[in-house]
This record gives sequence, C-alpha cells and structure tokens, in this order.
Amino acid sequence: MSGVPRTQVVSPGPVSRILVIKLRAVGDVLLASIVLQNLRAAFPEARIDVLTERAGKDVVAGHPAVNEVVVYDRSRMSGLQLILSVRKRQYDLVIDLFGNPRTALLTRLSGARVRVGYRFRGRAYAYTIIAEPRGATVHNTQFNLDALEAMGVPIVDRSLCFTPQQEHRAYVSAFLEREGLQGRTLVALNSGGGWYTKRWRNESFAELADRVVARYGWTVVLPWGPGQLPDVEAIAGHTTSKPFVPPATTLPQLGALFEKCAFVVSNDSGPMHLAAAVGTPVLGIFGPTRPELQGPYGPHNATVRLDGLECLGCNLTKCPIGNPCMINLSVQTVLESFDRLVRRNTIPAPL
Repeated sequence: MSGVPRTQVVSPGPVSRILVIKLRAVGDVLLASIVLQNLRAAFPEARIDVLTERAGKDVVAGHPAVNEVVVYDRSRMSGLQLILSVRKRQYDLVIDLFGNPRTALLTRLSGARVRVGYRFRGRAYAYTIIAEPRGATVHNTQFNLDALEAMGVPIVDRSLCFTPQQEHRAYVSAFLEREGLQGRTLVALNSGGGWYTKRWRNESFAELADRVVARYGWTVVLPWGPGQLPDVEAIAGHTTSKPFVPPATTLPQLGALFEKCAFVVSNDSGPMHLAAAVGTPVLGIFGPTRPELQGPYGPHNATVRLDGLECLGCNLTKCPIGNPCMINLSVQTVLESFDRLVRRNTIPAPL
C-alpha cells in the first residue's frame, strides 16, 4: 500500500521463531489477528506465538496460524520476569502491534534480530523496522497490516477469522434446543461496551427489540458478558416481546452464538468485532469512536450514528456534555439502518 515504508525485506530463511505482541483489548486483539495468516503464508515453517493478556487469549487461541498464546498476567509477573521469559524463547522476529512504552522496551530487550514497530514518540529506538502509524487515517486492520508491509511481507489475506470449536457450537446448540429456538431466525442486540460513552441506552435497546419483533417476527437474543447481566435483564424487563437471555458464555461460545444469528446490532465493542469475524452481518452503533477506523470489518456490515454532532469521534471515555451522541440517537434512526442492513444481506440459514 502506498505511503507505507518498506524499510527492510525480511527473508523467510533465517526466521524460525516469531512473536506478535498485542496485549489488549479483546476487539483490538481480534483486529490485530489479521496479520497472523499473512505471517504464516510468508513464513510457513516458522513458530508463531502471540503475547497477550488473559482476556485476549481466547481471541487467538484457536487461530490456525498460531503455535502458542503466551499470556502476560501483570498480577503474577513483573516486567523483568516477562523480559527474561521472552528472551529465553529466542525469537528471531518480534512484531510489536501494541506500541506502548512497556512493549517497546520488551521488544528492544527481546534479543530478536528483527524488531518491528511503529514510529510513536520515544519508541522508535526499540525497532529495526519502523512503520509509520496511520491509526488516525486507516481502519485498525490496515494499521496492523502496515507493520507487515513495512517488512516487505505480502498481504495475501485481508479477512478476519474466528472459528469456534465444535464444543462451543455444541454448547450453544444445546441451550437453543432447550428453548425451542433451533431453526428460528435470531437477531442479537449487544448492549455492552467498555466505555459508558459508547453504550446506547438500555431503554433504546428495549424499544428496538420490540420493534424488530413487530416488524419481522424474529427472535431477539440479548447476549451478555461479565458484569452485564443486570443491564440485560433490565432491557428484557422493559420489553413486551420478551427477548431471550442466554446463559453465560465464554468468548468462543459467544462467537458460536453469533454464528447462529442472522444479524447482530451492537455498540462498538469486542463482541461487535467478534460477530463480524464469524461472518454475521453487523450494525455497529457509534458515537465517540470513528466507524471508518474502528467499525465492524467487512463489506456486509454497516454503522449508524447521530450525524450532525460536531463532537462525534471525540474518543472521550467521559463526556462533559451529557453523552448526546448516545442519549439522542433515536430508535427510529437505528431501526432504519437495520432495515437497510437486512435488505443488503441474504438471511443465512441457521447452522
């Protein structure tokens, strides 16, 4: 891609051990995983490990290009211990896709001959190959691929891949069977989100659930993660259509549930990216983040936001003016966007 420097072309010959660093968060780790199949194509015989925190492990543990997920638990391992652990593994190539001061230092002290990262202030010292950071101008997936292009690695696969294992699919099929929902058209409404500023109101999700059921006759599912069950139960309690609240799911089980859904409507969050990665059409609800940079990845997805606000894309985790991008985004606006998403996509048959 033009504008991405090719500082050095890495020969596959001397590279036998590779470490990719992406510590967090779940959505960011998933979007970074797009580099893995391209690394595997360039270095078919190499060992490829991923260093991430515990929450990111399930994102890449089943990726076919990965040999091992190395989990960094900050409560149990000091920075020095992490450095020594990485050095012991004797990597030839380390790619720092996280790019904070700690991972830059880790990369510099890793002992790797080739060290790749971004030209963030005060961090270029750590790398032998430097990519220009374009996070403000390109989608996050391309931001990650820029690191490979700076190495001269061909990009042969631009797809996101997340494939639940059979055991995860069996768990989801079992509870859908118990509820008599196998074969029904399911629409998931994901109300979670890491920042409160990214979360649409519970009352709005409840109204959307009722209007989707009234318009299409489909079954609404309200997935939830750690700490989110009270909100989901509140949403269900404000509906007349009584959507299905599933039992607790792990991240791979949630991916299997999204596979069963015809559509997903979601705040900007890790589950939004997970739904897109399993191939389910997604409508992403946006406000403080920018959909052109962090939107659900893939041509079958769409986004909606309250256009006209000057403060859209502020990236603030706390809003000084009452979070109007979420508070004032109407159910009608989201429903109209959902209708367009439905028209653009053929409803997949349930698995």
